[in-house]
Amino acid sequence: MPVDPNAPITVTAYDWVPDFAKGEVRDLRVRWALEEVGQPYAVRFLEQGQQKAPAHRALQPFGQVPTYEKGDLTLFESGAIVWHIAERFDGLMPREPRGRAKALEWLFAALNTVEPPISDYAIATIFEAGEPWAAQRLPSVEARIFQRLEEASERLGDADWFTGTFTVGDLMMVSVLRPLKGTGLLDPYPSLARYVTRGTDRPAFRQALADQMAGFTGSPPPEVDAWLAEMEAKKGKLA
Repeated sequence: MPVDPNAPITVTAYDWVPDFAKGEVRDLRVRWALEEVGQPYAVRFLEQGQQKAPAHRALQPFGQVPTYEKGDLTLFESGAIVWHIAERFDGLMPREPRGRAKALEWLFAALNTVEPPISDYAIATIFEAGEPWAAQRLPSVEARIFQRLEEASERLGDADWFTGTFTVGDLMMVSVLRPLKGTGLLDPYPSLARYVTRGTDRPAFRQALADQMAGFTGSPPPEVDAWLAEMEAKKGKLA
């Protein structure tokens, strides 16, 4: 389902992010969910800095993306938005109560149990990579990731999806695990690596990713250029 500027649903996204963040910004989760349920959507792009302005904070009090707007409903937080989409439209949520409960169980497991150590890994290897404590902190972060991956891998077993059929729970779990591809952290867990590939091979995901990437047409503000240069310099000193 292509992006439609006249669609009743509007999602906010950035018009520029650093290269390492392209394909990772969390509006991708919302785009993917909308593609899975066949709902067109418009995108309101924000320049870097606009997310902290009062107009956007009225929609998202923490100054982040994405937000979701339809009529008089405004939502923030990708998990809440994806949950709403799955509840509102057919395609991501089983109809029977037990199946719905299991789908939500895995959505929350992805966000509350699996994602936190993965986010810590990004902080240690990207955002604070030049800090003196980053290298010391990394082994403990990786140990927590391995623990969660081991547990998730045991539960998945030989199944294609955690919830039997592809649901909102799997959409979120794939979204959370996907940043680990290429880090080597998924290598000991081939079933999870195949699981992520299975999710990202879905046509809805490929379309959502292509549309997000196509939207990065803006330019970095001067202060971002300076920050990136400083971060690279710090990395060089520790290399």
